[in-house]
Amino acid sequence: MKRFLVLCPGIFFSLFIQAQLPEDALRMSFLRPYGTARQQAIGGAMGSLGGDISANYVNPAGLAFYKTGEVIISPGWAFNSSNAGYLNNNTKSPSSNNFLIGTSGLVYGWGDQNGTTAISLAVNRSADFNGHISYQGKNSYSSGAEAYAEEFNNSGLTIDQALAEPGLSYGTRMALYTYLIDTPSGGVGPAVVQPDNVLKAGGQIGQSTNIQSSGGITEIVLGVAGSTHEKWYLGLSLGFPIVNYEQNTQYTETDLSGDANNNFGSYTYSEYYSSKGAGVNGRLGAIFRPNLNWRIGLAVHTPTFYSLTDKVTATMVSNTEGYAGVKSVESGTLDLAANSGNSFDYDLQTPWHIVLSGSYIFPGQVTKGKMGFITADAEYVSIRSSRFTFPLDENGNQPDNSYFDPLNNTIKSYYKNTFNFRLGGEYKMDELAFRIGGSYTLDPYSSSQLEANRTTIGGGIGYRKKGIIIDLTYVEAITNDVNIPYRLSEKDNVYSTVKQYTGSIILSCGIKF
Repeated sequence: MKRFLVLCPGIFFSLFIQAQLPEDALRMSFLRPYGTARQQAIGGAMGSLGGDISANYVNPAGLAFYKTGEVIISPGWAFNSSNAGYLNNNTKSPSSNNFLIGTSGLVYGWGDQNGTTAISLAVNRSADFNGHISYQGKNSYSSGAEAYAEEFNNSGLTIDQALAEPGLSYGTRMALYTYLIDTPSGGVGPAVVQPDNVLKAGGQIGQSTNIQSSGGITEIVLGVAGSTHEKWYLGLSLGFPIVNYEQNTQYTETDLSGDANNNFGSYTYSEYYSSKGAGVNGRLGAIFRPNLNWRIGLAVHTPTFYSLTDKVTATMVSNTEGYAGVKSVESGTLDLAANSGNSFDYDLQTPWHIVLSGSYIFPGQVTKGKMGFITADAEYVSIRSSRFTFPLDENGNQPDNSYFDPLNNTIKSYYKNTFNFRLGGEYKMDELAFRIGGSYTLDPYSSSQLEANRTTIGGGIGYRKKGIIIDLTYVEAITNDVNIPYRLSEKDNVYSTVKQYTGSIILSCGIKF
């Protein structure tokens, strides 16, 4: 059984109150942006190469290599599947497919060897959240109901007060409502946890998690760049990402002991969660070209400053056998009792990014016939700087953000800053170009017990003649991550190891003018 101890126990009560989790910050930071077919075929490395509209999203200085106009569109299709391991049991999740849009838009450049200027408007899928994760196993160590009991015990409230308290999570209030957890006298805790009756008798609880997610981040960018004497290239882009994320989660526990008189048969918690909003960011970059063969790039990406709204609806059905029988409740019932809604507004600041790049072009000068390049990026991502805050009030003042301190402190201890590496190359023969590349993202977790990384490898072909652009690419991404069904502060936490496979076909078609 895989277990780990959470680094900051104080986070549990606060997280249930505000609904955000450390994973929310990671989801908005541990991204794999799409791009044009050409850029994706070379591993996404575009920090020093330039001459591609996707430079808007990596190093906008690369736009300054344009001396003409270009319109391009990059539709694609993604194939998703995953395998998960949990409590010595492996599960293959159902596959899913979805349409995507890589970097598409317009670039217009003009100038000569003394200097160039370029402007651009582009749109790109900066993150794709489509996926399906499913896992199950037999647990003789802990129950998800214990997390509800911890929150209730820490609240210091009576059951009647807790049921009408919107600051408590739906799960905890539903567990009280359906008698999944209770107190011996119906008053203040400590709570009685019905699934503990199974565990204390040496039995096992069957646990099943099913998570379906959809949506993504679509980012619109305005870019401008210029160069002097084909040596120095400078660029700036302003991005406006739009977030649309939805997740349906169902978590079930079942008594496997066969004892119908231990006050626990099963419970299922189902939740629909959405996060929607928009943000703004900036990218500033430079490329130095000492000669025709070499290019060196440096780019800085500011954090994205998001304004987001989360909404949650939930249901729970619990069977406590002879204790209270089968009970069910919906979140709408609890909202009426608490005179509250189911949405939450907040701001999120994502990490800084610093990209250092290099490219070698051979033979250097533009020639008819054979030529090519090798290019590489190293990107630093300050994941620990992610931060949740409240929006400004109606008077433009910043509210007290101490409410988020436990969550922000946990992000700093739970994650570490990390690196992305990208490498690719192209070999061109007359009108045809052949490309290959890959990327690797390092582990963002600070705990040695949790491991996550992402590897991509891809390749493609391209065609250029008389202003016509056609590129076709296939990329396979393998992401290793963990999923934690529930968190306990007084016990080690069990978790699932997840391996996700995403294959993408991207076709870019464009015209130079």
